[in-house]
Amino acid sequence: MREISIAEAIREAMQEEMRRDPTVFLIGEDVGVFNGVFKCSAGLLKEFGPWRVVDTPISEAGYVGLGVGAAMTGLRPIVELMFCDFIAIAMDELVNQMAKMRYMSGGKIKVPMVLRTAMGAGRSSAAQHSQSLHAWLAMVPGIKVIMPSTAYDAKGLLKSAIRDDNPVAVFEDKMNYTTKGPVPEEEYLIPLGVADIKRPGKDVSVIATSSMVLEALKAAETLEKDGISAEVVDPRTLVPLDRKTLGESARKTGHVVIVDEGYPRFSVTGELASVVYEEAFDYLDAPIVRIGAADCPVPFSPALEFPSIPSAEEIVRAVRGML
Repeated sequence: MREISIAEAIREAMQEEMRRDPTVFLIGEDVGVFNGVFKCSAGLLKEFGPWRVVDTPISEAGYVGLGVGAAMTGLRPIVELMFCDFIAIAMDELVNQMAKMRYMSGGKIKVPMVLRTAMGAGRSSAAQHSQSLHAWLAMVPGIKVIMPSTAYDAKGLLKSAIRDDNPVAVFEDKMNYTTKGPVPEEEYLIPLGVADIKRPGKDVSVIATSSMVLEALKAAETLEKDGISAEVVDPRTLVPLDRKTLGESARKTGHVVIVDEGYPRFSVTGELASVVYEEAFDYLDAPIVRIGAADCPVPFSPALEFPSIPSAEEIVRAVRGML
C-alpha cells in the first residue's frame, strides 16, 4: 500500500468527491490560487475552476454564512477556516444557523456542509492561531465533529462527512499535515462514530484524539520497555461518539488516561472521562487521569509553547504514577 501525507489524503478525498458529485465545491481563504495555506487543495482550482474552488475575502462570517445558504439550497459546500481560532468570528452562522436549520424546519431543510479547519499549537503562531477549540462545536446539538489522526482516517472520514446530510466539522491538526501513512488507492469510507484501536494492550487504556494519538503511541513504545502494555484508543469522531469501544477498553485494562490538546476545563477530556465512568466504573482500579493543554493562552516563544502541549513524556509519567 502506498504512503501519502495527511494533506495529500485530504486533497484526494475532496478531489474524488468533487469528481463524483457536481454539487460539491470548496470555498475559503487562499484555497484556490495559493493551493490552501497547508497545501491541502493543491491542483483543485486547475481541475475544477473558480466556480467550484472559490477564494474568499478575509470575512469568515460572510463565507461561512454563504456555505450554510448554499447547503440549504441543495449544494454540498466544503468550507475551510484557515485556523480554528476563527470559529469565534462565525459562531452565529455555525451555532445558530448551520446546526439548527434541519431541526427547526422539521427535516425539510438539510444542511450538508463540511467545515474544515486547522487546530493545535507547535508552530509558534501565537495565541490567536494555535488553539484547539473543537469542544466548542462538539457541545452543540446538530453538528457532527471528527478528528482524524492518520492519513487513512483523514481521507475515509472526510469522504463520509461530505456525503452526510448533516453539518460536519473536521478538525485537522496543523502539525500533522506532513505526517505520512498507508492509504489504499481504491475508494473506501470510514463511518462516523466508530473508534479505532490504534494499538492493543492490557494494562492501561490511553484514549487520545488527533495529534495526541501519535504522542500516545510514542508513550506506549516507551512503556513497553518497562513491561507495561498500553492500549491506544482513537475515538476518531467526538460526535457521534463510540461509547461502546471506550467502555470495553476501560473494562479490559482497569486504568485509563485521556489525552486531548484542548483545555482541560469544561473539556473533551472531561466528557470522555464521564463516558468511561458511566460505562466502566466498577472495573476501574484507579481514578482516570486527564491530560490537556496548559491553562493559559498559547505562548509565542517555543521555550514556553512546547511545555504547554501534552507530550509522550507526560503520558508516560501519568501511566507510571497510576500503576
